[in-house]
Amino acid sequence: MSTTSQSASSAGECRIRLFLCGDVMTGRGIDQVLPAPCDPILYEGYIRSARDYVRLAEKANGPIPAPMEPALVWGVALDECDRAQPHLRVINLETAITHSNDHVPKGINYRMSPENASCLAAASVDCCVLANNHVLDWGPAGLFDTLATLDRHRIGTAGAGRDLAEARQPAALDMGGEGRVLLFALTTPTSGTPSSWAAEEGRAGVNFLPSLDPVRACCFGEHIRNMKRPRDVVIVSIHWGPNWGYDVPWAQRQFAHALIDEAAVSIVHGHSSHHPKAIEVYRNRLILYGCGDFINDYEGIAGYAEFRSDLRLMYFVDIDQGNGDLAALEIVPLRAHRFSLIYPSRKDLEWVGETLIRESRRFGTVLEKGPEGRLNLR
Repeated sequence: MSTTSQSASSAGECRIRLFLCGDVMTGRGIDQVLPAPCDPILYEGYIRSARDYVRLAEKANGPIPAPMEPALVWGVALDECDRAQPHLRVINLETAITHSNDHVPKGINYRMSPENASCLAAASVDCCVLANNHVLDWGPAGLFDTLATLDRHRIGTAGAGRDLAEARQPAALDMGGEGRVLLFALTTPTSGTPSSWAAEEGRAGVNFLPSLDPVRACCFGEHIRNMKRPRDVVIVSIHWGPNWGYDVPWAQRQFAHALIDEAAVSIVHGHSSHHPKAIEVYRNRLILYGCGDFINDYEGIAGYAEFRSDLRLMYFVDIDQGNGDLAALEIVPLRAHRFSLIYPSRKDLEWVGETLIRESRRFGTVLEKGPEGRLNLR
């Protein structure tokens, strides 16, 4: 755990504080500026070298130091974690950690070298969600390398494995005493994950959910109940939906509600969209429909400017360990700049705050602007 000295029941409270974010892609251009990069070769339609993504970012925002200290990738996010002191830090890792050259012909392939995985350790990441549409970009060998590297760094994983049983197994994060956080992870075809990546008995892959229909929600809820102990807090992390747009399909809401109704899930942690989406509180449980990107090499790439995907959010979530309910939510906006994270301008803070307040209001969620542009759940 990130702050083992601060137990979940400190100061007479039974709260667990978690840091959650969306997609973390430390491959391609970011890998190239870290101390030990992979071969920069790419198999994309127009760009053939990962170094070109460094040049695009530098053209947009100025020179990027190389080699970059691994912790610099996170920028001021580390300061915010020091301030908020989360017990656990959870990210969706959207890149393979490998030197494998067995690229899958899918247009975009992300990888970073195992030697650069120190950037994850530098942020004291506790668990990486691997159920997404990029973890197998470099084949099963790339997945095996990813699992082995994260294990060496003592970082938990969920959502992918060497066979179906491992892919379905939640990360069990010990909170001391009797409680745990159980993190289940799933990926769906709407996020671009190929069905051929589904883990099976004797075959490596991801925990693949073909659809969000009520029958599957019921079966998954039963799976959670079979794994859960008293005082466990359950998070379900789901890679779903397209990259752009604020629409939240009814199927997503229905599935998220069913997880809460049938398995008492405390947090539904949705991701895949390149920008933040609406937040809902249902029966005192938190649903993040899309956390947006957090770290990547997209600076300087044109298109979809109206969504301001350069603005990134940190979600600090307090859960009551006694009943699993949401106790507090604080959202900290940041901005991507020169392959790091900085504090946004006042104008940017106004924009992201108004956008998230507007989108969440549709679900009855009231967010208020707090000090320094942070957002709090009322």
